[in-house]
Amino acid sequence: MATIAVDGAQVHYAKTGSGPALVLVHGTGSAGAALNWGQITPRFTAHRTVIAPDLSGTEATVDDGRVLTAEGLAAQVIAVIEDAADGPVDLLGFSMGATVAATVAALRPDLVRRLILAAGWAHTDSDEYLRSLFTLWQDLGTSDPVSFGRAVAMTGFSRGFLNAIGRDQFEALIPNMPPTEGTLRHVAYDLRVDIRHLLPRIQAPTLVLGATQDITVPVEHSRVLHTAIAGSSYAEIDAGHVMLFEQEDSFVKLVTNFVELHATPAT
Repeated sequence: MATIAVDGAQVHYAKTGSGPALVLVHGTGSAGAALNWGQITPRFTAHRTVIAPDLSGTEATVDDGRVLTAEGLAAQVIAVIEDAADGPVDLLGFSMGATVAATVAALRPDLVRRLILAAGWAHTDSDEYLRSLFTLWQDLGTSDPVSFGRAVAMTGFSRGFLNAIGRDQFEALIPNMPPTEGTLRHVAYDLRVDIRHLLPRIQAPTLVLGATQDITVPVEHSRVLHTAIAGSSYAEIDAGHVMLFEQEDSFVKLVTNFVELHATPAT
């Protein structure tokens, strides 16, 4: 575990494994990297050095409470890459983390060898569904924390997955993302984010992953990202928003195949 100071924040990150660096950028929620990547990290560490930062708004990173922006969060990831990696990295962002990872790739192309964006989106304000969903999360987060957790679990996974795991396991999902102050800062960011102007600046080979049953960030947003990023590749996984849990094997295979396909040949 390590911590680095970045513009008023003490940014925490974990680094495990060996080999070329793979940086994982988490989505919304104060639990941060541990919740998103804890289960899947061992699938990569045999051949990759996995670096997982905790952004402002998480329990592990202390900051000054300022309003979160794509550029500000990207600065934290950039600082972690410069501190923990030797040269360019493969960069994978999930959900909110996809907006941050795309911003890093646009602003610092020298640091990003390959880019993977999973269940991401470019902007919120012109999609009334997305705007209303994040507004509902804000309202529930301040008035009914249990219902907030239930709503996040319901929209995070496909109906088939929830029915397959059964009632007890579904109920166990509800406390995973409590509406802490940090989580609600993330939700406020989700409502404001707009990275459309940055997408044409992305130079790294890019894979966009959409989830066909996503009812948090509908799959059309991933398709728009793919169209907006010149030369990007695109694939879909038959899962809800948290595709890396529902279809872990498919997710790992797509990510691994992409980074290996675009690996720089040994000289």
